[in-house]
Amino acid sequence: MTNAGHRLLWTIIALLLVAGGAAALTASLGTLPGADPAAVLLSVALVDRWRFAAPWSTLAAAVAGALFALAGQRLLTRELRGPDGTLRGTLSHPGRRPGRTRLATDVLVDALVRDLTGNPGVRRARVVLTGAPPHPDVWIRVDLTADAPTAGVREHVRAAVRRFAATTNCQPAHLDVTARIEPSRT
Repeated sequence: MTNAGHRLLWTIIALLLVAGGAAALTASLGTLPGADPAAVLLSVALVDRWRFAAPWSTLAAAVAGALFALAGQRLLTRELRGPDGTLRGTLSHPGRRPGRTRLATDVLVDALVRDLTGNPGVRRARVVLTGAPPHPDVWIRVDLTADAPTAGVREHVRAAVRRFAATTNCQPAHLDVTARIEPSRT
């Protein structure tokens, strides 16, 4: 499910809960049109049927509650996991005020990969980001085309790492760049 779908789902759940709470409040205050505030909530016939089905009615209510709890737990678990089902790592960086800014590391990795593959000589790039936020370790592997000028690609990688460091305010403690030149297909 996409982020927009998750936001829509949580909005619908919130609106249903607010509507149910508002209906219960107006009924208890006696301002609900067509409802008598002195009337009992459950009719005598309904209470008699509940008592007649004594052990099974309680079991049915318990099973329904357990199913709702399981559905809620699964929904929360899906919310905490990313689209591919794995828990996301976060890069947290203390700010000037109390608290932290957290950013999923895969967002930074994807941005650096996009920046690296912006050069026509770079066919593919892979980035691994590990370590503490102020000085993470950055591991880069770029696959170059056979006709890529290595000096131009080297400067492009340096510029991409400088932009990464300036944007994230994280200077890499360790930078390892591996370049592979793909054989020409002639």
